[in-house]
This record gives sequence, C-alpha cells and structure tokens, in this order.
Amino acid sequence: AAQFFCLGIACAVIASLFKKQTANESANAFKEGAQELLPAALLVALAKGVILILGGSDLTSPSTLNTLLYYSASSISVVPDYIAAWGMLLFQSIFNFFVSSGSGQAAITMPLMSPLGDLLNISRQIVVLAFQLGDGLTNIFIPTSASLIGCLGIVKLDWSEWAGFIWRFTLALFGLASCFIFLAHFINYQ
Repeated sequence: AAQFFCLGIACAVIASLFKKQTANESANAFKEGAQELLPAALLVALAKGVILILGGSDLTSPSTLNTLLYYSASSISVVPDYIAAWGMLLFQSIFNFFVSSGSGQAAITMPLMSPLGDLLNISRQIVVLAFQLGDGLTNIFIPTSASLIGCLGIVKLDWSEWAGFIWRFTLALFGLASCFIFLAHFINYQ
C-alpha cells in the first residue's frame, strides 16, 4: 500500500511538471480511485472475517478450523500412500478456501502434513508440492482470496460470473496438478 501511495504521488508530481494535471486534479483522481477500491477492501475484510469466525489460525487454541484440520488429516492416513499424497493435494486445495494466505496455510497445515507424510512413507518434497499446488492453483477461483476479490472489485466483475467462466480451467489445473503428484510419488521425488 505504501509503495502504491508513493507511486501515486510520484505520478502526480510528474503530471504537474509536464502540466498534464494540477495538484487538485491529482488529489481528486486519487479520491475517486480510493472510492472504487473501497468495496474490494470491504470484501477482503469479510474474507478475513470467515477465518476469525471459524476460530482463527492459532494451533494451540480449540477451534472449528483446527477440528476440521485434524479430522481431514486423520482421514487421509488410512489410504494407500499414493492416494494419500493426492488426498493432501485435495485437502490443501479445499483448505485454501478457509485460509487463502499461503504463509498462514503453511503455518497451520504443514506441522500436521509433514509428520503425516513421514508416517505414510510420502517424502516431504511431495508434501510440499501438494501444499504449493493446492494453495496456488485454487487462488484464481476461491471467493476468500483477497487478491482475486480485489482484482474482481477493480474490474467490477461479480464473483459468480468469474466462477462460471473459470471453473473448467481450474478443474483442468487440478487434473494436471494431480498428474504431477502421482508422477512425483512414482518417481520417488525426494
């Protein structure tokens, strides 16, 4: 935010130097731009609110989010290791809806997924690959992604319209990610 603010000031100064825009016109343009971003900022706050309603991302306190995480991880442990690796991808993709922050998701899930991978004879590299693919590829679809909602707000596109357009591509990406998870397991990716 600070970088964009500084860039805005620099652009206003350059526009003033070349007599393309006065300081008042630059201030009004800034105000209008901020007004257009306000709905996107409110949606981002709402997306963060979902995490808070589910109990936050603190692993040490009981919460709905931690219960969901525990039972999801437990259910993966009873299947063959290559299916468990794919299940980790599926879990990370679904969990990304609740915690769209990559660092937050890593802090919450990786302390459970890494030991689970060890128990299931799945290398930590595959666990990390499942995390990266599950976190990254679904960000173009989930309505709790701050960057997606912000971008959709800027271009004034409703999420349901976007979802109707992008769901096939997201499904194709998930299929491709699944192939890479299976390939990584069968070539013993370390």
